[in-house]
Amino acid sequence: MITAEQHEKLRGWFVGRLPEDLYESVLEVTADREEITVIGRIPEPRLAESVSAAERDAAVAGRVQEFRERTREDRVAVAREAEHRFGKKVSWGVECGGSRTLFTHVAAPVMTRLRQPERQVLDTLIAGGVARSRSDALAWCVRLVQKNADDWLTDLRDSLDQVQRVRAQGPDADTTKTAGQEHR
Repeated sequence: MITAEQHEKLRGWFVGRLPEDLYESVLEVTADREEITVIGRIPEPRLAESVSAAERDAAVAGRVQEFRERTREDRVAVAREAEHRFGKKVSWGVECGGSRTLFTHVAAPVMTRLRQPERQVLDTLIAGGVARSRSDALAWCVRLVQKNADDWLTDLRDSLDQVQRVRAQGPDADTTKTAGQEHR
């Protein structure tokens, strides 16, 4: 997990480095151990108010595809620079017309040990046709928690940021410098 200050620097770098006309605004820059994801808002297609929901959805999908193709070279150039600078893959996404689309993103394997009752949950999802495998079922469970516990997860992340700030101010904050000198 990155600190709040690291996140601010990362977001600032992307906001400063992205071409001015790439996004209307940068909405999110998130990072974990493997990946940085940049999501920005793009303009909605201009449509008459009387169009159907199906036409509106198709127009938004077309706008997203047009943006993806038109900006590919610029995004790849920024991603290469960022990958060299930060040592992580960069993924891209857009928000348009109230929906969010991720273009490419890392699907990192995660190993876990589950006891029988937990495996039975996954197997029930497979039997019910919700997932094709235990891996898919576990990913489905994570997405469900993410969707239903978003406020709680945000509070938890904020609390972790506060813990990192307090640790950085503690008495052991400069021990890396003094510890080596004490043992000479």
